[in-house]
Amino acid sequence: MTNLDVVFRYGTQPSEAVLLALSGAREVYGIRRLNFDRAKQTVLVEYDATRLTGAVVASLLRQAGLDVVEEMSLIPPPPAPAAPPATPSLN
Repeated sequence: MTNLDVVFRYGTQPSEAVLLALSGAREVYGIRRLNFDRAKQTVLVEYDATRLTGAVVASLLRQAGLDVVEEMSLIPPPPAPAAPPATPSLN
């Protein structure tokens, strides 16, 4: 078993019916857990990568009615490089 996490951003807040359908998605063999962050409008899904792929997980969320907009990266972007110090002119 290889557990992976994937984060999806969704557009509209899920309704009660969508949340109920998503609870059924947890019954899919390979889905381990779903964690919603309503402030960021994201859902983190832990799944077994030997059974499912990220594309299949996204499809399951969409089939349940969640408005999946994009897959988010779990790795933060690197910081912008610092500007080199200015060299004084010799005039």
